[in-house]
Amino acid sequence: MTAHATPSLLVVVLAAGQARRFGSAKQMARFQGQTLLQGALARAIALGSQQVAVVLGAGAQQLSPLIRHTPATLLINRDWEEGMASSLRVAAAHAQGRWDGLLITLVDQPAVTVSDLQRLQAAWLRNPDSLVAAGFSGTVGAPAIIPAWCYADLLALRGDQGARALLQRHAPRLLRVDMPAAALDVDTPEDLQALNAPPG
Repeated sequence: MTAHATPSLLVVVLAAGQARRFGSAKQMARFQGQTLLQGALARAIALGSQQVAVVLGAGAQQLSPLIRHTPATLLINRDWEEGMASSLRVAAAHAQGRWDGLLITLVDQPAVTVSDLQRLQAAWLRNPDSLVAAGFSGTVGAPAIIPAWCYADLLALRGDQGARALLQRHAPRLLRVDMPAAALDVDTPEDLQALNAPPG
């Protein structure tokens, strides 16, 4: 990153899982008139002027047409059965040497808004050497921005673990952005039904 230059950010939607608990391709489930994958991708693109990538794995052949007519880059995780760590490695390998930060978003957090992502991005742009993560339910997690100096940590992840351990390891350099919507993830059809239910 050159002095006075705006740090570059790669926005990645993680959508490679098989969604065993959901019972079908969760990425294709509908929320507010579009699939979860389309919604997550639309929010990532709406951040504007940033590069966007999508990590697919299970069902990639079925899901990839949803990405074809968007500006997003398709990344394939061939080790998707291992769990989320494998998708984070794919994202980090793609970002390494190209982007100053990696904004990790999840396909199954449909309540997260563009405004939420903008607040995360703004906090990181003010502190580009920090990790920035959503704070919710007494913890921190995705969406999160990982700076380039942490890519090696992402590449070392194994198994079905996300970046939370990494966020905790670097807690002194972590900025928390309150984001209650990040607590609402879709693991089962009932979760989605509850989110789709009219208020009241």
